[in-house]
Amino acid sequence: MLSESEMGTVLPDAASNLDVPVLCEVSPSDVMVNSASRTVEDHSAEITEETNTEESQLDMFRSKASSPASGLWTTRRDGEVKLRLEQKGIGSETPKTVHELFQEAVKKYGDYFALASKKGDKWIKQTYKQYYEECRKAAKSFIKLGLERFHGVGILGFNSAEWFIADIGAILAGGFAVGIYTTNSPEACHYVAENCGANILVVENHKQLEKILEVQDKLPLLKAIIQYNGELKEKRSNLYTWSEFMSLGSDVPDSQLDKIIESQKPNQCCTLIYTSGTTGQPKGVMLSHDNITWTSLSAGRYVRLTEATKQQELVISYLPLSHIAAQMIDIWLPITFGAQVFFAQPDALKGSLIDTLREVRPTAFMGVPRVWEKIQEKMKSVGAKSSTLRRKVAAWAKEVGLQTNLKRMNGASELPVNFRLARQLVYKKVRKGLGLDRCTKCYTGAAPITRETLEFFLSLDIPVYELYGMSESCGPHTISLPDAFRITSCGKEITGCRTMIYKPDSDGSGEICFSGRHVFMGYLNMEDKTKEAIHEEGWLHSGDLGKHDRNGFLYITGRIKELIITAGGENIPPVPIEDAVKEAVPIISNAVVVGDKAKFLAMLLTLKCNVNEETGEPQDDLTPEAIAYCLKLGSKATKVSDIVGGKDKAVDAAIQKGIALVNEKAISNAQKVQKWVLLEKDFSIAGGELGPTMKLKRPVVAKMYKDQIDHLYTDVATTSANPLSK
Repeated sequence: MLSESEMGTVLPDAASNLDVPVLCEVSPSDVMVNSASRTVEDHSAEITEETNTEESQLDMFRSKASSPASGLWTTRRDGEVKLRLEQKGIGSETPKTVHELFQEAVKKYGDYFALASKKGDKWIKQTYKQYYEECRKAAKSFIKLGLERFHGVGILGFNSAEWFIADIGAILAGGFAVGIYTTNSPEACHYVAENCGANILVVENHKQLEKILEVQDKLPLLKAIIQYNGELKEKRSNLYTWSEFMSLGSDVPDSQLDKIIESQKPNQCCTLIYTSGTTGQPKGVMLSHDNITWTSLSAGRYVRLTEATKQQELVISYLPLSHIAAQMIDIWLPITFGAQVFFAQPDALKGSLIDTLREVRPTAFMGVPRVWEKIQEKMKSVGAKSSTLRRKVAAWAKEVGLQTNLKRMNGASELPVNFRLARQLVYKKVRKGLGLDRCTKCYTGAAPITRETLEFFLSLDIPVYELYGMSESCGPHTISLPDAFRITSCGKEITGCRTMIYKPDSDGSGEICFSGRHVFMGYLNMEDKTKEAIHEEGWLHSGDLGKHDRNGFLYITGRIKELIITAGGENIPPVPIEDAVKEAVPIISNAVVVGDKAKFLAMLLTLKCNVNEETGEPQDDLTPEAIAYCLKLGSKATKVSDIVGGKDKAVDAAIQKGIALVNEKAISNAQKVQKWVLLEKDFSIAGGELGPTMKLKRPVVAKMYKDQIDHLYTDVATTSANPLSK
């Protein structure tokens, strides 16, 4: 998972990682003594007299006197932090700013194509030189509009070249690049714009503009609004089209921009990533130049991205750029390695993504779990309509593929004859049909993905590798690799990063903590929250529970804030139970365990249904996969309304049987689900139950479905709430 939990996701040698043992009942400060990570002050103490110039450069990374004693974090917009330089290896790489990274890219990849935008039937492309010049033009225009140092430029819209140029232009001009989710309400947009001190807001179209116009009177620092797509429907003194904006700074001298660029330091903030606010108001995650430039180098080398001068990587930009996963994969990794980025259509997640995949044929592709699940559902639906012979061949090939790849995962290198035959008959055709025929790096992150989905693609010889990290770790912390992955594990830490399992239980599971140059600066204007997240010695507390296996692979077992504490005082992580139920009952779309402070666990369930492609609203019609499942049970249900409320005894019985099977594997009675209820509608972003990366908002669900939850804990028996304890 690349947590949000999120995208995200959503990227040399894995064996070179230092293995950090599981530590029992120790504080982060105890571990830091043995860690290879250290501050710049430690590093600079070893620099000889002959390297006084380097020492003076390192001096600039020291914190201001007003910063915390450790200097490892700040909450001030103009704050500076100590960088966690190491003595050797990738952790000792010279810190650089975003501008320095981009200059290097122009020098190495200047004539290579960087960005590709579809206009009608043609791809309009820009080289790295052109891309850089456009960013400088945008920076000058931001300066002309009055962008102040360390103030925000909020960007609200679907992925595009203009989005990238506004983002980098804001950084070059000395401001903060701030992505805003396109699904945000006007009030949520106002919160982010106010919190980051936005001087300028960039919107995609009139629909997004309307949100800003509704709240602009409450944004006294706002100086201008720019719309980058479509015609302006009204004229305002502070409202500009993209072309108007890009010409505004034509009289700003290069020297003025260069002076601002030269004042920037690797240990200063340049980007704010706002958390999705699943458990409260969003927090502004402050990422430094070094966070971005170092993480993109380390992650890219770890997953063996090739530089454009050898073989250019191709990626598709479609995931929300307000999330760090998309920014890292779409903006920063490509600049670092000279990749070419193709922009998907705005309706990518409504069905057009597959067309873009087939046309671009990317070499690397990141999909949040829901994207992989939708591809899986579509493939199953098409497969169900195939001839009997085709279905038999596909079933044979999938079984061969799964077993062979599971053996390869565990170290086997020999490919059996039947696997090679299946590859010719099935796997190659499937990859080509999906546009993944030259994709060697398929990733998933931002939210949990089921074993069923991972095994489905593995059976088709398409390994989907899990990533895990946070906005607070500048994206990736652990990544699975082709020669180092395990099903349901999110891999091992990227080179130069460290993991600690804090206060592990008897099973080895505890809070996952990070250390490395990817750890963020702090939350803007939130000192208490920052102190909760970053230990005084610099370890980042993720809030996630996890454990390592004997080979060092990390597994996420839950989230601390999601732990259910029963009336009997037992701490229960809900995610493993929910995943097990979804695997046991394929018709289930979402499962939510409830029971905090209660005598037993209960569960809210939703069914797999079609979604309105325009609004994202779940519909009443069941998916083809769900209908096929019902037919196997002898049910004729085709709609959710045919089943909820106990109307379909066959489906009810199947759900009850599946949960009973899960209960049989529970490690204690307290972890058994005693009652459940089917909800009338599936969860969605539009409905408010899911965040932008499809992560479940538990507090929201608990509030929205309070009546149904309360009913589960009454003594009144209902047809839709099924006691499993009888």
